[in-house]
Amino acid sequence: MQNGTLLAAVDLGSNSYRLEIGRYEHGQIHRTEYIKETVRQGNGLDDARNLTPEAMQRGWDCLARFAERLAGFKRAQVRAVATQTLREARNRDAFLAPARQLLGFPIDVISGREEARLIYQGVAHLLPQSDERRLVVDIGGRSTELILGRQFDAKVMESYRVGSVAWSMKYFAQGQFTAEAFESAEVAAKAVLDEALNAYRRDSWDVAYGSSGTIGAVADVLGAQGPHAGLIARDGLDWLYERLLAARSADRLRLDGLKDDRRPVIGGGVSVLRAVFDLLGIDEMQAAQGALRHGVLYDLLDREHGETDIRSTTVQRLAAKFGSDALQAARVGRVARELLHQLRATDSAVELARHERKLGWAAQLHEIGSRVSHSDYHKHGAYILDNADAPGFALPELHWLGLLVLGHRGKLRKLEAQLDDELFVHQLLCLRLAVILCHARRDPDLAGLGLRASGREFLMTLRPDWAKSYPQSAHLLREEMIAWQKTPWKFIAA
Repeated sequence: MQNGTLLAAVDLGSNSYRLEIGRYEHGQIHRTEYIKETVRQGNGLDDARNLTPEAMQRGWDCLARFAERLAGFKRAQVRAVATQTLREARNRDAFLAPARQLLGFPIDVISGREEARLIYQGVAHLLPQSDERRLVVDIGGRSTELILGRQFDAKVMESYRVGSVAWSMKYFAQGQFTAEAFESAEVAAKAVLDEALNAYRRDSWDVAYGSSGTIGAVADVLGAQGPHAGLIARDGLDWLYERLLAARSADRLRLDGLKDDRRPVIGGGVSVLRAVFDLLGIDEMQAAQGALRHGVLYDLLDREHGETDIRSTTVQRLAAKFGSDALQAARVGRVARELLHQLRATDSAVELARHERKLGWAAQLHEIGSRVSHSDYHKHGAYILDNADAPGFALPELHWLGLLVLGHRGKLRKLEAQLDDELFVHQLLCLRLAVILCHARRDPDLAGLGLRASGREFLMTLRPDWAKSYPQSAHLLREEMIAWQKTPWKFIAA
């Protein structure tokens, strides 16, 4: 990454959408611009967990405005992530397709644990270097993330379905603040968070930090009242609770430091924060400067360099966990990448490296389902990837890998919906051919083999004596030609 490069992160949160733009300088990212819009998409889920048309339109309108600011940015400079509301929404694809087109960049729906990991990275990168054991808490609109970590290493990460928007809608629906409403909200929050007691024991961390959203708003209010800016103490939280009860409603609440857009969800946010303090035995919490969007920016740097990309570590961990044959996986990966290099020679070096890296991951994981059963192991492998805890991966990325694993052998009919995506088809063909060429579980003879594409037709050229020298491989290639005849694509080996 060159010094002076601009990077951008878009956070599609349940309460607000945020755009953070920073300039990379000598390993650090320095803010150049920050835009926040209160979209409150989290209260736009109906009883069937579908986003309402109004909620979708609010999101689209905001992303269209963000897109104007991001004009001229390259794909490698921008990452957009979506969190709990879009994890929950049954009709999220109906929202995401227009959203991606309006923004002009992909939007990754990330898992709760991946959100927690990125939050921790954002917090850690904006804190002074220290060996302290950290508890990081982020109360969002529809989820709360808890993380234990040290330096840049997040060790324990979890996401819970409790947040300021969801709790405000459920327990303070009319904006009325009563002791009974707070008691109900806090009891319910503790019920959801109760399992955190064992993992986040008081003796497992030294300092508590709070990130973004509710915690930032509470810290602003308490900072406006006294000398300890950025600190939330238990007595300060009690003081704020009393002020909410005294106001009796969100409409009547007037507090220095409280922004108008935070007032409708402050009741739910405070009730969840009080529950977290009680459950985890927190006496005071420091408001952190870093947040999810900062973690996304620093993760962009790691994704640009394969050796520091946490996704590579995740793939290695999964392959080891499921006892994958490392030598065969490496062999298949080398052949698949070589074929893709031939097939997509016109791609830029950066794009080709990215495509080859992801194909290599699929090769590393293509046999992980064998630990479940050798019969239909490709199906087991795809299921594992669709349900794995995989740090660094967005849900669509992991699903893409799962589809490659599913399709590396057998009929292609099961992937019919993906066969309009040229990149996917190219990666799939290269993986299938690599598995065929490496079927004997030894390094194949690739001398004289070439692969090229013309539209939707692929041609693999073989040297004259190759089929005679490797009759089983030649037989498998003939079967592969038949398999592709049943698709809109054509594969010929000659």
